[in-house]
Amino acid sequence: WPTPTPKPWYHLVVLGGGPAGLVCAAAAAGLGARVALIERQLLGGDCLNVGCVPSKALLRSARAIAEVRRAGEWGIVVPPGVRADFAQMMQRLRRLRAELAMHDSAERFRSLGVDVFFGQAQLASPTTVRVGEQVLTFRRAAITTGSRPVIPSIPGLTEVGFRTNESIFDLDTLPQRLLILGGGPIGCELAQAFARLGARVTLVQSAQRLLPRDDSDASAVVVQALQADGVEVRLATEVRQFIVEPSGKYAVLSRPEGERIGFDELLLAVGRVPNVDGLNLAAAQVAFDRETGVQVDDRLRTTNRRIYAAGDVASRFRFTHAADAMARLLIGNALFPRRGRMSAWTIPWATYTDPELAQVGLTEAEAAQCGRAYRVIRLPWTAVDRAQLDGETVGFVKVIAEAKRDRILGVTAVGTHAGEWIGAAALAMRAKIGLAGLSAMVFPYPTRTEMLRKLGDAFNRDRLTPRVRWLLRQWLAWRF
Repeated sequence: WPTPTPKPWYHLVVLGGGPAGLVCAAAAAGLGARVALIERQLLGGDCLNVGCVPSKALLRSARAIAEVRRAGEWGIVVPPGVRADFAQMMQRLRRLRAELAMHDSAERFRSLGVDVFFGQAQLASPTTVRVGEQVLTFRRAAITTGSRPVIPSIPGLTEVGFRTNESIFDLDTLPQRLLILGGGPIGCELAQAFARLGARVTLVQSAQRLLPRDDSDASAVVVQALQADGVEVRLATEVRQFIVEPSGKYAVLSRPEGERIGFDELLLAVGRVPNVDGLNLAAAQVAFDRETGVQVDDRLRTTNRRIYAAGDVASRFRFTHAADAMARLLIGNALFPRRGRMSAWTIPWATYTDPELAQVGLTEAEAAQCGRAYRVIRLPWTAVDRAQLDGETVGFVKVIAEAKRDRILGVTAVGTHAGEWIGAAALAMRAKIGLAGLSAMVFPYPTRTEMLRKLGDAFNRDRLTPRVRWLLRQWLAWRF
């Protein structure tokens, strides 16, 4: 890629070409700003190259083979010998990734008017950044450098070798035995996928349960699903050390103490840390922490009022859609007199296991910790005809609402397509539509969105106290 000649100054210099950085650069250039974008590796960041895109392509293949195995439930006779072709699945994954990469390409951004530089960005002063031999001067800058996998300090780890999300999609041969450390979204999704494709998967989680940020009842449903697909789940367990012997590679566990598990491939999925190293943030008077990232206020400003930050490097919401939302907020606040606040956003998220687990707002445990009075309305997916017809009734929806007002505080959904469904719940919360309002909505039948109306109906039934029922009877007796 030819290095462009820097302009005398830029309205905005973006450090990092992942989802947040690309949205910042495209939006600012589209609004007439003079923009430079700096990326040290691949445009598209983790999401395109080693995250959302390849993982969801693999999950779709794994779901397809699971559906084939269940085909008899729908009256379909599957001939014997059906198997998963892992190499072909990985070829499909890479083809789809390459096709989507065109949208994030340097050529496309140059066509938008963005100067694209490749190399390590280093802030040289509060108003300049160095990339290679070039020095760029900015009126505003955006730090969008993302995050990377945590590599734990465990004896023998280097000797046995390991993979993270940055290298697991390089595989062409399905490992016979896969050991996964970490029970967050990445660990759970890939554990189920590889198990469905034929690997013997062991998932080791140091916490008491999987997906600890999510509702405990919902995460229990996910555990049952993983185990049904053959994943061995070890909770409240740590790996003491790794050992390489002539007979193979082994992990020594803490529970039961000293037990050894053999494996062929090891996937680390124990968390992520922000990419702040090498940016020389101190030179620009930008405060940061190596664990939590760049320090920003509610408007995404750093301690240098000319510099903003968005995405994984500055947020606990480490999701592509959160990075996108933050980038849009950043542009409004950095280049225009808008004063939007991150705290005003309602951000949902989802884990794409089967069934999916999705969340927006407070969980039941978080509502209890807040000390505020709340009510819980919970319905199983068996309450929705479409789920029954599809044969996909595992899971439930739980709504946390204020005790004395019709205000939704949070929604948990675990079930097929919960990640698609949760967007409607997030919209209702954003628009301040209560459960009574959802009860008055008309949804097409039969669809899963009918669950919103049914939850509203359940809320209205709860409000029919004995006194209200008595008053209604009196009204009907007088009126008719």
